[in-house]
Amino acid sequence: MDRRVVITGLGAVTPLGIGVEPFWQGLIAGRSGIAPLSAFDASTYTTRFAGEVRDFDPLQFMERGDAKHMDRYCQFAVAAARMALDDSGLDVPPRSDRVGVLIGSGIGGTWTWENQNLVLRDKGPHRVSPYFIPMLIGDMASGQVSIMFGARGPNFAIVSACATSTNAIGEACEIIRRGDADAMIAGGSEAPLTPLGVAGFCSMRALSTRNDEPERASRPFDKDRDGFVMAEGAGAVVLETEESARERGARAYCEIIGYGMSADAYHVTAPAPSGEGCARAMASAIRKAGISPGDIDYVNAHGTSTPLNDKLETDGLKQALGDAAYTVAISSTKSMTGHLLGAAGAVEAIVCAMAITHGIVPPTINYEHPDPECDLDYVPNAARQQAAVKVAMSNSFGFGGHNAALILGACGRVDK
Repeated sequence: MDRRVVITGLGAVTPLGIGVEPFWQGLIAGRSGIAPLSAFDASTYTTRFAGEVRDFDPLQFMERGDAKHMDRYCQFAVAAARMALDDSGLDVPPRSDRVGVLIGSGIGGTWTWENQNLVLRDKGPHRVSPYFIPMLIGDMASGQVSIMFGARGPNFAIVSACATSTNAIGEACEIIRRGDADAMIAGGSEAPLTPLGVAGFCSMRALSTRNDEPERASRPFDKDRDGFVMAEGAGAVVLETEESARERGARAYCEIIGYGMSADAYHVTAPAPSGEGCARAMASAIRKAGISPGDIDYVNAHGTSTPLNDKLETDGLKQALGDAAYTVAISSTKSMTGHLLGAAGAVEAIVCAMAITHGIVPPTINYEHPDPECDLDYVPNAARQQAAVKVAMSNSFGFGGHNAALILGACGRVDK
């Protein structure tokens, strides 16, 4: 259980770009990836915009026959995993039992479900695709990545709503620490921007309705926030033991030093009062990292831009960090990407890894009207150069009362 686990590869499919570098450049430039929906006609919807992944060509990452039998969420996962593996330089030996995959999705194959339901309605049950079930189920991203790269180690999926991929990375780290694998491909993927998916969140009144200025709609911690912005995409990381990275002479972006989780046990969608549930997840991660709250240089907040979440996360940060909550740099990159649901945690862990690598904290854009109930340092509107970002924490909270926090620490290059 004392094996050190480092991140050696990053892969991202986001509304700000495909690949980690364009994604990161968009973040530090403070660019919004939110625009009117193009995937379907949303003219009658109360919310008509989202964070779409544009110009995605699955054939850049897989064969045509493979892509044909994958839902969009699964295509995203394979693309992110391939980029992460290429970035890491990890050569997965054929039929390797020591490399595993843990990629989650909050919802799974929504495009497949909706399209095949239309086939059933219009053409009857005998025309439903034999690939219907394999394409929609939430574990298939892990399954397809395993098949694609020959990884025969631990392989499963996690579903914990918007905390999914933070849990996936945390649990993959634990798998390596206890010796069940030497490397894991971990993360999350989501493609929920379907007619029914968007309609469902509209009916919950969870989404911003700022249709006239979608690029300004996601405004975490701002007094005028009115809901979150749905988005799609995927994030994947390659985790391996520090020993393995050193033997390969691999670059290590950072080390995973803490992972905490908790349950609100309160409500299916609303966070627990005073943010005590998320505070417990953060406190657990800090304790297991063996650090003090004042050691944290940056927090990538869950920061959804909903009235309740942002206030209660602020409260939770104050409980978990104490006085350090008022001095640490905090930002919500959902202000630029929108909310990638089950993929959000992985994408935001990548943000933390890049912040540690470059010593730059990305901003919370659209922060224009301070909220007296959200009174911390949210790095408003412009990226911030810091002398050093040695420790970063990423928060993810999900419907059902799921809370998860990861803490990443700087480790520099791992050389032979």
